Amino acid sequence: MAKCDICGKGAHFGNNVSHSHRRSNRIWNSNVQKVAVNVNGAKKRMHVCTSCLRSGKVERAI
Repeated sequence: MAKCDICGKGAHFGNNVSHSHRRSNRIWNSNVQKVAVNVNGAKKRMHVCTSCLRSGKVERAI
């Protein structure tokens, strides 16, 4: 799974717990998009999570 190049957010791991309390492994994937962003005036493709996109930490390239 991709990791955000801005904040480092990635997958989180834990357990599914059934009604009978049996446990199995599961994963929570972060919403990471591959987008074109402006880096020092140049267009570059990066993996960016949606919280970084919404907060304005990166400027999308057109």
